[in-house]
Amino acid sequence: MKNPFDPTTAPIDSLAAEHPLHSDRLNPEWLRNRFRQPAKWSPEFTDEHMLRDKQRVPVPASVLVPLVVREGHLSLLLTQRSAHLHDHAGQISFPGGRVDPDDQDAVATALRETEEEIGLSRRHIEVIGSLPDYFTGTGFRVTPVVGLVHPPFKLAADEFEVAEIFEVPMSFLMDGSNHQRRSAEFPGVPGRRTFYAMPFQHYFIWGATAAMLRNLYHFVRA
Repeated sequence: MKNPFDPTTAPIDSLAAEHPLHSDRLNPEWLRNRFRQPAKWSPEFTDEHMLRDKQRVPVPASVLVPLVVREGHLSLLLTQRSAHLHDHAGQISFPGGRVDPDDQDAVATALRETEEEIGLSRRHIEVIGSLPDYFTGTGFRVTPVVGLVHPPFKLAADEFEVAEIFEVPMSFLMDGSNHQRRSAEFPGVPGRRTFYAMPFQHYFIWGATAAMLRNLYHFVRA
């Protein structure tokens, strides 16, 4: 099922416009230490968080935020979901999904779903921490698990769920001048809803994925 509207047509209301993170903070050892000893910070809540149905018990889910350790820089591995999926069809997302009864914790869910969706073996993933849960308007409570991905590795997309796998430089994503605030009217939701977007080349990163990246930005910047 396709999205009921095209978010790329929503007007840009403003830019977050914070300074880009210094390159010293975008390296594996600095990030390992930050998750070991986090600074004081506050998550940013979006309209999606506010509009969720608080009468429903959210479905637990987990995603991997896969930071690929490339020579001299980090990049983020993302997927584009297939257009026929029921939830978040066609959107840019982290690999992940809902918790299975056999999963021991959020980390287990993220690693299992990543291997199933994109074929990335857990032996290449060094989990360094997690971010606060994110509540989606579609009824999920998502735990973002952050991991360093060490090449060389092979990927194999689940053709039913994943249309494309690609990477975006973390230097782009961790620059507040690339964080757009947009707004639009959503079917079934009164008024206008504001959301973040981080367009990169022909990829439109928005919604829950962009919101979780905003929290990673705040966490690293603190």
